[in-house]
Amino acid sequence: MHIGESLVGEKPNAAHINLYIGPRIGPVGTALASAAAAPRLGHIPFMAILKPNVPVKPITLFCGKADLRGEVHETMNWGPAQIGVAEGVAKALLDGIFPPEAADEWCIIAAVWVAWTADNADAVYRNNRKATYEAAGRAMKKTPSLADIREALASAGNSFYTPPAGGR
Repeated sequence: MHIGESLVGEKPNAAHINLYIGPRIGPVGTALASAAAAPRLGHIPFMAILKPNVPVKPITLFCGKADLRGEVHETMNWGPAQIGVAEGVAKALLDGIFPPEAADEWCIIAAVWVAWTADNADAVYRNNRKATYEAAGRAMKKTPSLADIREALASAGNSFYTPPAGGR
């Protein structure tokens, strides 16, 4: 299994992607089938498509990290975020980030965060496309390295919280 992450863009139209990538016969395939068969209120996993009747390869399950809230948020997930994820996966496949057998033998679970307040469809699309592509590359390169982890530990933080400098 390969796992990748990427955060791209600014609030409220940022994209945060986690990808779980691997053979259909294995833990990723089992998790994909289980998630697709068990939707729950506010969280409806669905297959990412490039356009109607053309699912992306490797088959990718779009799983929202934020529960669906209202028509605008639903549209941002099913429209621009989903197309962005599909195009990011397709570009990664066509650019050789995935091995050739991935097209028909692998699958991907994309855990996708779209803010409830997202308001710019074009930014949501661009950010999800870029974040998915970056996450795929990072997954296949098995990054971050231990050196990257060591360096990040010295300045850990995110847009929601940064620990005090003296607390490290």
